[in-house]
Amino acid sequence: MLIDSHVNLHAPQFDEDRDAVIARARAAGVRLMVNICDKIPNYPAVRALADHPDIWCTVGAHPHEAKDHTDLAAQILIDFAADPRVVGIGECGLDFHYDLSPREIQAAVFRQHIVAARETGLPLVVHTRQADQVMGEILEAEHAKGAFPLLMHCYTSGAELAARCAALGAWFSVSGIATFKAAEDVRAVVREMPADRIIVETDCPYLAPVPHRGRRNEPAYLPDVLVKLAEIRGWSRDEAEQRTEDAFFKLFQRISRP
Repeated sequence: MLIDSHVNLHAPQFDEDRDAVIARARAAGVRLMVNICDKIPNYPAVRALADHPDIWCTVGAHPHEAKDHTDLAAQILIDFAADPRVVGIGECGLDFHYDLSPREIQAAVFRQHIVAARETGLPLVVHTRQADQVMGEILEAEHAKGAFPLLMHCYTSGAELAARCAALGAWFSVSGIATFKAAEDVRAVVREMPADRIIVETDCPYLAPVPHRGRRNEPAYLPDVLVKLAEIRGWSRDEAEQRTEDAFFKLFQRISRP
């Protein structure tokens, strides 16, 4: 089955046709989607979409939003995660490209998410951009305190951080960026990812894959990501679909496999 591990269906870009977008995803063969929380005030809208039987959700705060979550304690995330429709902690992490929140605040809020992932056993959905060294240091230090499931979402960082994360048992998700003409560096890292820990995503409404680049992204475009992953890894399409499906259910263990 096709599984979109990272969607933002609560985003305002879908306000005019959200139901049609979900219907197109299903028509394209997407059987499960994980709707990702970007900030706690948006959680009710994120969770409402998980009333669909084939949509699940996470709870967390993107590093861009960390400045508005300085009082976010791990227990708040743990309490939200008691809901069986919540299957992950995040999206969280570090973004030193835009620096929309002070770096020390990003790190502090990120660590609270890690505590919640460790306590709940739910996957930590990590965003990282231009923060390879600090990200590696935080993940290794926190992992030494106790293991937690780890997903490096839409991975576009360097090979060194990828190797450090893989050594911690991380999963990696591949997005439409892998289809971009100028993204050979991303494809080179994808070739080296652990074969049994790769999943796919759209990150819609962002990062539409070729041949849809420049449009609003949506889950119905996930097959284009899967086909590119298969090409990069030398897999058949069917093998890529089976491998990413198996990896998804090993990571998101709260979701029962149909």
